[in-house]
Amino acid sequence: MRMSDGSGDGTEEPLDEVGATAVGGSDELTHTDDEGDVQMVDVGDKPDTERRAVARGEITLKPSTVEAIRDDQVEKGDVLATARIGAVQAVKHTWETIPMCHQIPITNVDCEFDVREDRVTATVAVETTGKTGCEMEALEGVTTGLNVVWDMVKAAEKDADGQYPDTAIEDVSVVEKRKREH
Repeated sequence: MRMSDGSGDGTEEPLDEVGATAVGGSDELTHTDDEGDVQMVDVGDKPDTERRAVARGEITLKPSTVEAIRDDQVEKGDVLATARIGAVQAVKHTWETIPMCHQIPITNVDCEFDVREDRVTATVAVETTGKTGCEMEALEGVTTGLNVVWDMVKAAEKDADGQYPDTAIEDVSVVEKRKREH
């Protein structure tokens, strides 16, 4: 699965060799202390800000599987309704799965699926009012939503050897990030 953490707007912070973001482009890392131990970032002094992040990704599938999704003919049930529930649950529980992620107040989650000929695209928008962003929540929503799609259709996607040669989750990225101080 290929992932990107940037919105493509040219405002991304530089990353070190392990992918940790430096503060303001400096060499000081935000998730390590003076001894190099991992720590949660203290956001206590930051102002509450309205924030929104949107992530997108896709799962490629056999055209016959996509047709079954469209026609609600998947044996396990309504694929997109189930994936939407999974995406929202993942957003709400991101702080439990990403070790240094803060628990934030989610004010809105919007999850949309676009069903194409050989793929399903998931877009998850997350909103919060707080001291830190919600990009990780949007990414968790997208990846979990797409994993749920895979789980719901895996019987149709398997080949004769039980493999998934046509199935892949790809192009997961943050496509929008906004904040507005009160």
